[in-house]
Amino acid sequence: MQKSVWTVGLMWGLCAMPLWAQEKNPSPAVSVKPSLTVIVAPPQSGSMVQRLQANGSLAAWQEAVVGAEANGLKITEVRVNVGDRVQRGDVLATLQSDTLRAELAQAEGSLAEATASAQETKVQAERARALQQQGFYSSAQLSQALATEVSAQARVQSARALVQLQQLRVAQTTVKAPDAGVISARQATVGSVVGAGTELFRLIRQGRLEWRAEVTAADIGRVQVGALAQITAASGQVLQGKVRMVAPSVDAQTRNALVYVDVPANTGSARAGMYAKGEITLAQSQALQALTVPQTAVVVRDGFSYIYTVGADHKVSQLKVRTGRLNGDRMEVLSGLPPEAQVVVSGGAFLNHGDTVRVVSASPPVAPASK
Repeated sequence: MQKSVWTVGLMWGLCAMPLWAQEKNPSPAVSVKPSLTVIVAPPQSGSMVQRLQANGSLAAWQEAVVGAEANGLKITEVRVNVGDRVQRGDVLATLQSDTLRAELAQAEGSLAEATASAQETKVQAERARALQQQGFYSSAQLSQALATEVSAQARVQSARALVQLQQLRVAQTTVKAPDAGVISARQATVGSVVGAGTELFRLIRQGRLEWRAEVTAADIGRVQVGALAQITAASGQVLQGKVRMVAPSVDAQTRNALVYVDVPANTGSARAGMYAKGEITLAQSQALQALTVPQTAVVVRDGFSYIYTVGADHKVSQLKVRTGRLNGDRMEVLSGLPPEAQVVVSGGAFLNHGDTVRVVSASPPVAPASK
C-alpha cells in the first residue's frame, strides 16, 4: 500500500512540472528549414550547331597606294585628309603644271608645223606624179618627191605622239582616286616636291574590311567558304561576316592558317588593325545531339564543373560534370548529368551537398539556340 502511494505521488509531480522544464526535452520530429529558394529546370536535348572560336585582327580588304606619276613637281593643293570617303576619279591633290603646260603648247606648235609641211609635200608629190606621166619628170625625181612626202607624214606622227605625251604629263599633275573608298593614310603636304612613285595616300578600297582569323591546322579542314561568322572587335562592335577564303598554306612558325572573313562596309566603331575575336559556324552536317543546361547552372570550383540537382525530398545533390561548347546562354554537358534530373538554374554557388531547398517554380523547356 505504501509503494502505491509513492508511485501516484511521482506521477502527480511529473504532471505538475513547469513548462520551462518540459521544453528542455523537445519532440524528436523537427522540420529542417530550407536554406535557399531555387528554380529548377530539366536539361534539354537537341541539336547544337558547332562553332569554331578564333582570334585575329581586322584589316583592309584591299589597300590601294596612290602615288605621284610626275617627277620633280611641287604639290600645290591637297583636297582630302585621313578618314575622308572618296569616289572613283575624285581629285585628291594637284601638282604644279606651269612648265608642263608650256611644253604642251610647244609640242602642239610643232605638230601644226609638221602638219603644214606634210600638206605641202603631199601637193608636191601629186604634181610630180602628173609631170612624170607627161614626161617632164624622171623616175628619180618622182621617187624623191614621194620620199619627201613619207618623211613629212612621219614627222607629223612624231609630233602628234609628243603632244599626247605632254598631255599625259599634264594630266598626271592631278592625282585622282583609283577607286571608291576611305583614305587611311596621307603623306602629301603642300609645297613638297615629289618624285615619280612617291606615295601620297593610302586608300581602303570600297571601305571594306575583313577579319583575318587564325585557325589551327587541325581545324582548318572544318571551315568552309561561305560559312557565317560573328566577330567582336576590341571596340565592342559586333559584326556579322562570311568566310571568303581559307588560306592555302599553314604558317611554318605558328602552325596556324588564316581564314579571311568579309565584313560589311559600315563597321561602326571597328577599325582596321583592331584585335577581334569571333566564332565561325561550321557546316550544318556537323550539328550534334547534345544535352544542355543554362550556363548559370554550372558552378566551377577548384577547376572542376559542378551542377546541383534537387530530389523529391527537396535535398540538393552535387554532381561533377564534364562540359562542352557554349551555345548562346546554354552550356553543353558531355557527361555526369542524368537526362531526367531537376537542375538548379541559378544560385548553385551558395549551396552544398545535402542542403534542403524550397522549389518555387520550374522553368519551361526552351530549345537550344541554333543559328
